[in-house]
Amino acid sequence: MTTSLRKAASIIALTMAGLMSACSGQTEPQDNYEGSGFHQQPLGTPNRKVPDSAIGMKSSFAPVVRDTAPAVVNVYAKRVTRRQVDPFWQMFGGVNPRPQVEQSLGSGVIVRGDGVVVTNNHVVQGGQEFMVVLNDRREFPAKLLLADERTDLAVLQLETSGEKFTTLNLDDGRDLEVGDLVLAIGNPFGVGQTVTNGIISALDRTDVGPGEGAFIQTDAAINPGNSGGALVDMDGDLIGINSFILSRSGSSAGVGFAIPSAMVRRVVDTALGGKSTLVRPWLGAKGDAVTSDIARSMNLPRPEGVLVSDIYKGSPADQAGLRTGDVITTVDGQPVNDARAIAYRMSVRNPGETAQLGIIRDGKPQSVKVKVQPPIASPAKDERLIKANTPLLGAKVVNMSPAVAEEAGIDIFAAPRGVLVYGIESNRAYAARAGFRPGDIIKDVNGTPITSAAQLEQILSTRPAVWKISIVRQGQTMTAQFRS
Repeated sequence: MTTSLRKAASIIALTMAGLMSACSGQTEPQDNYEGSGFHQQPLGTPNRKVPDSAIGMKSSFAPVVRDTAPAVVNVYAKRVTRRQVDPFWQMFGGVNPRPQVEQSLGSGVIVRGDGVVVTNNHVVQGGQEFMVVLNDRREFPAKLLLADERTDLAVLQLETSGEKFTTLNLDDGRDLEVGDLVLAIGNPFGVGQTVTNGIISALDRTDVGPGEGAFIQTDAAINPGNSGGALVDMDGDLIGINSFILSRSGSSAGVGFAIPSAMVRRVVDTALGGKSTLVRPWLGAKGDAVTSDIARSMNLPRPEGVLVSDIYKGSPADQAGLRTGDVITTVDGQPVNDARAIAYRMSVRNPGETAQLGIIRDGKPQSVKVKVQPPIASPAKDERLIKANTPLLGAKVVNMSPAVAEEAGIDIFAAPRGVLVYGIESNRAYAARAGFRPGDIIKDVNGTPITSAAQLEQILSTRPAVWKISIVRQGQTMTAQFRS
């Protein structure tokens, strides 16, 4: 997103929060893929035709809506909070406030016949109890199977006695084209289930939105309350989960974004596999988008793909024989034009599978197969809590590795050698009061380069008169001195 666009528009998550609160401490009370509705569309462009008659113009979306609407639900997330009270007021007999029940509302989609529901993470985030209301107004409690903040997806399981539900098929979206008709189904502003129509405005939008992904852009009207709702095609298949909009007013301006179903399926697979976190495949190559200047300097016919500038030793890219100077143009046949697009195309694959990269090397197109696997977890994490009476007292530190860097959101190629501050025991710990933060990389102590958590702990067991500690924070190196 350009700087001017950031100033002109706001990213609006489509959840309706705080619809209801009450001063009360009470709140309202598988591995089997049969009936899952998962399938992959065959490759190839389907027949498309612009209406060319009055009869064609009077065609209705009603048949698609009849098939899909029953699988779109309302999702309520409740949490109990206690408002802070001024301690001074309590000294004079002020009464502690009763717990408050806060409730947020979003939409969701049933993707498996036994009641597996997909919604946005921001719909359920912080929730302690979940209720799902079907199109026919039946209500079911649900439990949270998985919530992933970075993809903004969450998976719920309805608690029923073996009842079967209407589902939506997940379409991998390989045959989607800009201009295709789509329907958005959800519960905007809490008014009840609403259907709007539009077209696919763009595909593979990687430069917008929070988190990660390559979003489907649509002009179908979506508003607060549509979060987690369905974006369906004219076959009645789920092609995306509506997630956010760009708007100056907070209401729909015809620029909405949905998380593609390929990513939805990966998250659901993970949840149904009994895992609570999503493992993200890692290529281990750093690159930049090919610009017009780069394309001219490399005699490329047009600016496309990602120019590889660095490769992590031992990574999947290294093992596959990828080289610096290669231009990655496709992943599994899908065009990629920035690093985020490559990461997305890899992430919809399951670990252990093989992805095929289309590259240009020395001006010639080639193909490279690469293993889909998580980031390297070497050296071992070796988490340690600093207990010595030093400026780092109360800090949790770990060895830096690609796996740790991925978890912490750090670019392993830009990260210096050192030890990561993984967390701090509490805000009252001396490390916090000394100014250290999670995400800091401890580079050296009293002039000694730090290479491991064990070495750092050993150095901190000494008692010099002055501690001189250098850290790297968000790419900036800082040094501070502390007296013992």
